[in-house]
This record gives sequence, structure tokens and C-alpha cells, in this order.
Amino acid sequence: MSEQLDDLDSYLDPHYIQRSNWLRAAVLGANDGILSTASLAIGVAAASDIREPIILATLAGLVAGALSMAAGEYVSVSSQTDVEKADIEREKIELEEMPEIELQRLADIYENRGLKKETALIVAKELTEKDALGAHIRDELGINEISQAKPIQAAIASGAAFTIGGLLPLLVVLFLPLKSMEYSLYAFALFFLIVLGVIAAKTGGSNIWKAILRITFWGTVAMGLTALVGYLFNVNIG
Repeated sequence: MSEQLDDLDSYLDPHYIQRSNWLRAAVLGANDGILSTASLAIGVAAASDIREPIILATLAGLVAGALSMAAGEYVSVSSQTDVEKADIEREKIELEEMPEIELQRLADIYENRGLKKETALIVAKELTEKDALGAHIRDELGINEISQAKPIQAAIASGAAFTIGGLLPLLVVLFLPLKSMEYSLYAFALFFLIVLGVIAAKTGGSNIWKAILRITFWGTVAMGLTALVGYLFNVNIG
């Protein structure tokens, strides 16, 4: 009996896709926070013999990056929301002006999904009687509670995640020895990225090793190129 209850609890648990909105923004923010802040610190460390310029550059990158990430996420998701609202308003007008055509369009959608023609029309009629606009928003426009854009949620998740991610390289800059700082930053940033990849994969129900490989490869490329810039210019800051 207890096993059946456990199975029922597992069945009733939310699907991973329900986390997609905030998880995408949070992973993007944390990844960018670790990567961009560490890359900036590595570039400055490669060209500096003192700690202060590295701290200043890292802190400035952290603050600017967090604000930019939150603002950018809000603006981009708000644009998506505007498009969704415009489509919904258009759908309202079409339902008022040509309800029969809209009914047939809904029936065609259900038929294409595998229902018989007669069954599809019955379903379309019943859903239209209950909530015509809701049916068209969900099945014709493809907008639902899970996929619907949430600008404030995305902005907060992204900005907060960037801040947390960016604080990690800053701690390395503050407390680790200045000698070979760029190598320490690379090693720790790579470790932080791997942890992030594991957490994101666990939360999203995806393959852990694929997430680690993806995040490690692109992190190495970004930090390596930034360090190369610092070495090429060979400018001694301080």
C-alpha cells in the first residue's frame, strides 16, 4: 500500500517542464555570472601584478553584469509578453467576427492530432461552449501557464543567479594568492561551472554528463580567450 502511495506521489509531482521559465533564466544568469566575471578577472590578472585592479574589475563586472542581465531578461521577456497579448486580442476579434471559421479551425487542430473528424468537431464545440478563447489560446496559439512569459520572474531569477555566480570568482580574487591568480580563477570557475551543470541537470531532469561537458567546453573557451587577450597586450596594470 505504501509503495502505491509513493507511486501516486511521484505521479502527482510537477513535470520538469513546469520549471523551465525560471530554471532557464537562473541557469543562464548563474552561468554568465561565473563565466563573465571570472573571464574578466582572468584577463586583468594576466596583465596585473597587484590585487586592487583585479578586485575593482571583478566587482564592477559583477554589479554591471547583474543589472544588465536582469534588465535584459525583463525587456526580452516583456517583448514576448507583448506578442502574446497581441495574438490574444486578435483571437478575441476573430472569435467575435467569424466564430464558425474559428470553430472549424479548432476542429482541424484536433483532427491533425489524431482524432476522427466527427470526434474533433464534437470536442471543439464542447470546449468552445465552455471557454472559446481559452481553447484557442491553448490549442491554436500554444500559450499556457507553463510557457507563458513572466518578465518579473525571469528578471529576478536571472539577476539574482548572476550575482550569486559572480560572487564566487570575486571570493577567489579576494582570498587566493596573487601569484598564478589566473590559473586559480580558471580552476575554481571550472569547478563552479561543473557544480552548476550538475544542479541544472538534476533540477531539469536532463543528462548530467552532457551538461558538464557542454558547460566545461564553452567555459574553457571563454576564459582561455580572455586570458589570451591579457597576455597579448602585455600591459602591466599598476
